[in-house]
Amino acid sequence: MRRRKIPMRKDIVTGEMAPKKELIRVVRDKEGNVSIDKTGKQSGRGAYISMDVEIAKQAKSKKTFNKVFEVDVDDQFYDELIAYTDHEQARKKLFEND
Repeated sequence: MRRRKIPMRKDIVTGEMAPKKELIRVVRDKEGNVSIDKTGKQSGRGAYISMDVEIAKQAKSKKTFNKVFEVDVDDQFYDELIAYTDHEQARKKLFEND
């Protein structure tokens, strides 16, 4: 029986590889809008960040998505990303034994 490969992606803040399921996808659409891709299937240019609040805060302080997507991303997006990351991190901890 063949083992399935786990899809790996690179965290754009730390540069570390991690399983896709442990990362949050952020996408820039054709109009230059940057948003959190909660489904992981939104069309557009995607980048991944670890499901870690401290890393999301680093992304805000370094303006990581501004550089990666070459657009101006306002602080409100980064605040939303931090809150979403916090929520997903807590959710993962709550359901990790299921």
